[in-house]
Amino acid sequence: MERPSSVEVLRQLEEIADNQNAASYNTENLPNGVILESVSIPGGTFMMGSPETEKGRSDNENQHEVTISPFYMAKYQVTQAQWQAVMGRNEPSRFKGDNRPVEQVSWDEAVAFCKKLSTMTGKNYRLPTEAEWEYACRAGTTTPFYFGETITTDLVNYDGNYPYGDAPKGVYREKTTEVGSFPPNAFGIYDMHGNVWEWCADIYSSDYYKSSPPRNPTGPSTGRWYRVLRGGAWSHYARGARAAIRGYDPRAKWRHDYVGFRLVRQP
Repeated sequence: MERPSSVEVLRQLEEIADNQNAASYNTENLPNGVILESVSIPGGTFMMGSPETEKGRSDNENQHEVTISPFYMAKYQVTQAQWQAVMGRNEPSRFKGDNRPVEQVSWDEAVAFCKKLSTMTGKNYRLPTEAEWEYACRAGTTTPFYFGETITTDLVNYDGNYPYGDAPKGVYREKTTEVGSFPPNAFGIYDMHGNVWEWCADIYSSDYYKSSPPRNPTGPSTGRWYRVLRGGAWSHYARGARAAIRGYDPRAKWRHDYVGFRLVRQP
């Protein structure tokens, strides 16, 4: 079967996003004229993890059925303008720009942002669980990426020198891009693949999938202080942007120019 071109895939995804008549959006007004847009994610059941036949998978991606309750997820990765509006101090990012994702933010700092925003708005903002993140990323798909079996750098910001599967080599931008620069998934969420890795709330355990609860899992209650990262980044291979890949960082206080975060809250 002939693989559709990147342009054709982009057109199809934009058409999906344009036709989301049932989607529910929420806009939060922040200081400095900055807004935070969230998308209503319907509850549902999906297969979390990857099948054994998926290229580039790891042993920690055991596929299992998970049910997720409804929640709101931010349309974009937290931007530098949003960081400044909430935290009231200079953002720490290496790649400057109001609409670029904030990076070089530790897990502890991301949690502090959520708490301050919650106090500011009276709503319970937090980091997503690993299960919520993958459910929202997939948006009903079962392929390695919400774009399909592979990706190109026309669709995702990653190191194009290291493509996935039979995709051609692409560009290596060597930096973040502005949020929303690439097509969204069927839920209307942007940049779930690439740009910056995203902190999740969970403690990381390579064996957690073998014993995790089937409904709204939140990660191990105890363990080494490794925190889950999801989604891949501008600096990493295409394989690292797969929906199922489970990244982690060994220290909640460490900062990297390829790590940011995204918000969720309950309806």
